[in-house]
Amino acid sequence: MNLFEQAMEKNMTKTAPLAMRMRPRTLDEFEEQFGIVGRGKLLRRSIEADNLMSAIFFGPPGTGKTTLAMIIANLTKAGFETINAVMAGVADIRRVVEEAKKRRSLYNEKTILFIDEIHRFNKAQQDALLPFVENGLITLIGSTTENPMFAVNRPLLSRSQLYRFELLSREAVRRILLRALSDEERGLGAHRAEVAGEALDHLAEIANGDARSALNALELAVLTTPPDAGGVRRVTLAAAEEAIQKRVLRYDRADEHYDVISAFIKSMRGSDPQATLYWLARMLYAGEDPEFISRRIMIHAAEDVGLADPQALVVATAAAQAVERVGLPEARLILAEAALYIAAAPKSNAVLKGINAATAAVEAERVEPVPAHLRGTGYKGSSALGSGKGYKYPHDYPDAYVKQAYLPANMTGKTFYEPAGNGFEAEIKKSMEKRKQK
Repeated sequence: MNLFEQAMEKNMTKTAPLAMRMRPRTLDEFEEQFGIVGRGKLLRRSIEADNLMSAIFFGPPGTGKTTLAMIIANLTKAGFETINAVMAGVADIRRVVEEAKKRRSLYNEKTILFIDEIHRFNKAQQDALLPFVENGLITLIGSTTENPMFAVNRPLLSRSQLYRFELLSREAVRRILLRALSDEERGLGAHRAEVAGEALDHLAEIANGDARSALNALELAVLTTPPDAGGVRRVTLAAAEEAIQKRVLRYDRADEHYDVISAFIKSMRGSDPQATLYWLARMLYAGEDPEFISRRIMIHAAEDVGLADPQALVVATAAAQAVERVGLPEARLILAEAALYIAAAPKSNAVLKGINAATAAVEAERVEPVPAHLRGTGYKGSSALGSGKGYKYPHDYPDAYVKQAYLPANMTGKTFYEPAGNGFEAEIKKSMEKRKQK
């Protein structure tokens, strides 16, 4: 690097966002993630021994995935290459591979390749990496905010260690903010800022475990607060609130999407209206598709309430239609009403168990013809084939019921639907038992 390039890099470092300037430079500065890089942990031992295996770092934004990769770059004796999957392609992978081959043949040196946002690579791009990860030419570190089980190819996953980064605690984010305020070299120390305790608490809370978001908001609050007569920038709670106006909510389509909808469904099934509303609000706040939510409510009206309250499906279906016509933000009221109805309704999964049992019987048992008396008679020549012969029309009998076989001979006596006895199913159960006695 020549003097001009060094000057440019130094200038870029000074003008970089606070979150980038304050990145930890050592493992001891690295906040939390003790389950991954705490003393004695596998990853830390691997880094300190400079014997890293391929790894996938995954977790929410601002939890230190890229930062840890940069720390590894500073500690390793291996050649360290970095590419961003948003802008890179197969050509970049080929370049890194060629450099790695030269490094190995000339200096017997390993190569670590860090790919930020690896989930942005398509299957072909990920497959291009596979042979070189497999033969050890490249040690891969992939970083992703998405669940690697969805975002990374299985063969690549099987050759990598998975490390999940958790959201930082409010206390950890607060410590990071205080460090930035006191650091005169990389942080805001030179600005003589005094931030009210309640303002720090607010930034740490609303950042929701994302240190990057908290630091960027702190920088904005400090730099937009004019110095007083004594040259001190006094950042108030109001300034902090303005700098970080909305809670950072993690909700990616391949991970949180499934986890939060699962929590919502289980809350309805578990008859907990408070949790049902919370998870619904969280989905809507994060921008989830209201029509997707309404479809799940319809499904679980049948799956978890069923005939214990037949109106549940009616309410859910009406809500789905209303959501289509009304749209947000008012549609949230409709979704809330339908979800609360499901949560409060008596529960039965007898419909689900019944159709599952019937499906299992169809798959496992020999498929026999439809009994003659049940066959259709709406076409010419059906009577000559014996179709419908012996069929008893229920409306010709008291209570519109008469005993006759409706199952194939090999299914006689099978029971698929058994009412649970909750809500309206108690009446269905009584009715079925009464008919058995006839």
